[in-house]
Formats: sequence, C-alpha cells, structure tokens
Amino acid sequence: MNVLLVALGGAIGSAARHLVGVFVANRFGPDFPWGTFIVNVSGSFLIGVILSLVGGGQLPAGARLFLAVGVMGGYTTFSTYSNETLQLIQGGEFAAATFNALGQVVAGLVGVYLGVVLGRALGGT
Repeated sequence: MNVLLVALGGAIGSAARHLVGVFVANRFGPDFPWGTFIVNVSGSFLIGVILSLVGGGQLPAGARLFLAVGVMGGYTTFSTYSNETLQLIQGGEFAAATFNALGQVVAGLVGVYLGVVLGRALGGT
C-alpha cells in the first residue's frame, strides 16, 4: 500500500511539474529556466508546509508518503534537498548543511557534465 501511495503521488507530481513548466515557458519564454526555478522553489515551500502539518498531527502519517515523498518527489527532489539541508541547520550541524547545500550542487553539475561526455562518446549530441 505504501508503494502505491508513493507511485500515485509521483504520477501526480510529475504531471504537475510538466504543466507548470509548460505554463511558465509559454508566459516567459525559453531564455531562462524559470519553469524549473519556480518548480524548485514552490516545491520547497510546499514540502515545508506538508511536513509541518504531518509533524503537528494535522495530516495523517500516510500523507507524508503520498504528498511529501510521492507528489513532491515527482514534482521536484529539490524540495527534499532543501528540507534536509534545513533540518541540518536547525540541528546545529552547520558544516554538514553547508557540505550538503554546496556539495550537491557542485556534484550535480559534475555529474551532468560527465553524463554529457559519456553520452557524446556513445554517439549522442
């Protein structure tokens, strides 16, 4: 049942991400990735609201799987990254929070670069 909650939420979140991206691109054009920017920031806001409500008992525990892991996971994993970094800060683990915040960005950029290099080596463009 838990996997079904996550899968259903993920499908909804993925569709929402696509719709927001298309809407924003149609309004603001392709010169800057505003769709991704808006999705990441709004997802971070929403996961904060969802996890606070689950933690406070206003939403049932199952809502965490469906909404936070499923919907927000399909919408953007940036929201999880943001929440985990905030948890480290709130726990006084500033070095770990800094490493997480900067490390994931740098490692992500390196990862996508290496992926492009490999893809091109395999015949991609």
